[in-house]
Amino acid sequence: MKKTKKFYEGKAKIMYETDKPDFVIQEFKDDATAFDATKRGTIKEKSVINNEISSALFQLLESKGIPTHFVKKLSDREMLVKRLDIILVEVTIRNISAGGLSKLLSIEEGIVLKSPLLEYHYKKDELHDPLINDYHIEMLGLATSKEMKKIRDYSFSINEILKDFFGKVGLKLVDFKLEFGRHKGKILLGDEISPDTCRLWDKKTNEKLDKDRFRRDLGRIEEAYQEVLKRIKS
Repeated sequence: MKKTKKFYEGKAKIMYETDKPDFVIQEFKDDATAFDATKRGTIKEKSVINNEISSALFQLLESKGIPTHFVKKLSDREMLVKRLDIILVEVTIRNISAGGLSKLLSIEEGIVLKSPLLEYHYKKDELHDPLINDYHIEMLGLATSKEMKKIRDYSFSINEILKDFFGKVGLKLVDFKLEFGRHKGKILLGDEISPDTCRLWDKKTNEKLDKDRFRRDLGRIEEAYQEVLKRIKS
């Protein structure tokens, strides 16, 4: 598979076309951003760690019947993925109160929710990814009701799979973000699954092992990412 021109660069990844139109190369970056990119920095070797973690978790989900864009890991920082028409709806699943939920509802962090909470956000940086619902999605023509049912069902299934997996390696899955897209008429999970997109706390100590260490200047950022990788690969 030959890598050709860059067609997209975001805050955490660069996408390249290949000589096969249905496949693209996703390259991870060490860049880190927070608060709508008003805070910027670098997390050493984040690209390598997130590529490794995402590759492992995509393969886990595929083995459990969740279709993803992942094809194979190509190098330390690159993976081959199926080209998606990204649906501009970010899905957040919350199991424990933290971050945006605590701020939105003025509740303390760490409350275990009675059942998983699903949120939709309109994927628009210039609007700061506002919270939306099914009616907004229909009004904007972002996805059909059938597609959204599929996305919702996949999201709750992914939550159960990942909660179980992380729990076995001593981690609480607090919340996480998902992105989906269309590939040849099918809905596939895209983007990445990593400490950039998941809040992960140590099961015994509640130590944060995710991007919140960067957001909140908690220190030991690289060590936290490395610890997640170590547990996943153990």
